[in-house]
Amino acid sequence: MPPLPPLDFKEIQDKLSSRFRPLQRSFQFWVRVTDIYTGYKVFQLRVSLVKDVEKQEALWERQHEVAAEKIYTMCSDLGGFFLKVAQIIGKPDLAPAAWVRRLVTLCDRAPATPFDTVRLVMERELGQSISEMFERFDVDPIGSASIAQVHRARLRGEKIDVVVKVQHPGIEDLMMTDIHNLQAFALYMQKIDIKFDLLSITKEMEKQIGYEFDFAREADAMERIRHFLYKNNKKSPVVVPRVLQDKVTRKVLMMEYIDGIPILNLGDEIAKRGINPGGKIAAAAKQNILKSLTLAYGQMILKSGFFHADPHPGNILICKGSEASIRLTFVALLDYGQVKDLPDKLRLAYANLVLAIADNDPIRASESYRELGIDTISTCENEQQELFKLAQTMFDTKLPPGVTMLQPFSEESSIKKIGVQAFPEELFSVLRTVHLLRGLSVGLGINYSCSEQWRPIAEEALYLAGRLKDKDRKTKSHRRSFFRGLYRKE
Repeated sequence: MPPLPPLDFKEIQDKLSSRFRPLQRSFQFWVRVTDIYTGYKVFQLRVSLVKDVEKQEALWERQHEVAAEKIYTMCSDLGGFFLKVAQIIGKPDLAPAAWVRRLVTLCDRAPATPFDTVRLVMERELGQSISEMFERFDVDPIGSASIAQVHRARLRGEKIDVVVKVQHPGIEDLMMTDIHNLQAFALYMQKIDIKFDLLSITKEMEKQIGYEFDFAREADAMERIRHFLYKNNKKSPVVVPRVLQDKVTRKVLMMEYIDGIPILNLGDEIAKRGINPGGKIAAAAKQNILKSLTLAYGQMILKSGFFHADPHPGNILICKGSEASIRLTFVALLDYGQVKDLPDKLRLAYANLVLAIADNDPIRASESYRELGIDTISTCENEQQELFKLAQTMFDTKLPPGVTMLQPFSEESSIKKIGVQAFPEELFSVLRTVHLLRGLSVGLGINYSCSEQWRPIAEEALYLAGRLKDKDRKTKSHRRSFFRGLYRKE
């Protein structure tokens, strides 16, 4: 009988670690999220006994700081999907200031995959060695996000640089585990505490993030959006990178390199150029950035229905120009892993809601909610006004008067007064996109309503669909009226 081969203890250890890792993550998630949630519920009981309003606010601030540290630690330790969670909730209008200050530092902070592993993934996917394909390949990545990391390189025989996006091995299974845990927590929350269809939102998140693991799909989406924006404008409002179609697989994506700075570094860039951050030149640069993004998203969502659904700061690049041209700054929109193809029925219903919000029309907003399939229930007296306030809070970049951020636990919040029993999963991408644009506008110090600016595009969409007569269109010239009064600060 031949001798048995020696045991490879490292291989056994790796297999066991891989098998039990999802269970370990689930355990960590539930321990931490239970601690954060129960901390708030216990605090709510304690603070209700304090009658002084100023003392209440001070206590709330301290509670938010404690929770912010716990949320930061959870997202940082677990990484993956929870980095995306941090991007979603770490916004000034959506979360307490203490959360925003802590979570904003987590954008694109995922640990990088070692270069030897990156090499193996690339050579397996593309069928060539790195030395055969590239004249130069930077070992250190430009950035590393939750699903992939990107490297700067230059192909052999070429004169311009490219960006190579490589997927982290094994990340898909881990992120799906995280999403399923979040779905269970969302179901609990909507039954016990928050009158909103959170489960449908998390199901849409699962669907959209599932698409992000297919880079061939992302490449097709990038080319489709690029073609649409360049066809519909004399000059595209945003730069969309060109894809190298023969260098794309499910786990590797190659595209042109665009020179620029992350939008989060805009203030440092303005200061470095010796420009007054509070002066007219800096204001003009910020206005042009928001103008470009708002126009691009208005056209994508309302005219095409097919849109980039992830405009968080890590995906927005400010392209470098000369000293004199900073006021003419142009914007590049990166990462097309999350895109949405909105059915025409929802696209037109949303166009109708845009007009309702722009015209301050609660009746039309209520009709639009029903058309969109948003099922609400209310016991308050001024139901129509509260529903309109909820529509503004959910689907406009400008919050209703007196509202500075969303407060899902507050009894005075529209989300508490108007229960959302059913929310179409496909609308989540629109909701998230509007909220990310709102976060950008707050960061840039510009208060504006995307609904007011999208009115001409919404009218055109409804007119072309035969749902609006020409005599009823208030903005006859899209180009002339699109950004009139956009930058009025209030």
